[in-house]
Amino acid sequence: MKIDLKYKGDEEFNSTNENGNHIEVDMRSADEKQHQSPTEMLLSALGACAAVEIVSMVKKRRKTFVDLKAEISGERRDEHPRGFTKIHLKYFIYSPDLTEEEAERIVDLATTKYCSVAGSLSAEQTHSFEIIRN
Repeated sequence: MKIDLKYKGDEEFNSTNENGNHIEVDMRSADEKQHQSPTEMLLSALGACAAVEIVSMVKKRRKTFVDLKAEISGERRDEHPRGFTKIHLKYFIYSPDLTEEEAERIVDLATTKYCSVAGSLSAEQTHSFEIIRN
């Protein structure tokens, strides 16, 4: 895996993967920000990594999958480097027939076993879920 990072301007970069897909990296102040910062992207990557696994496992269990949303929050150290100390992932799984027990097992496996981003972080990670039936 390889990423090419290019300078666009002060506190702004363009990141491109080997397939040519790119994202904008923005470290400007909140009132000037147009894209996610590296730490925001890390939380996004963590949430998406586990989300892919959750969707896959719900479907493999032949349960009705309608939608999935997540809230990912993190606490950071005050001193530099300001790495994350705690991260919480909360998933909202939209399914009329997924049981609480199945969801607990799926979310636990996705966040603790199958997500390679989660496995790369030293921060304390917790998770929860809510099933939305509609």
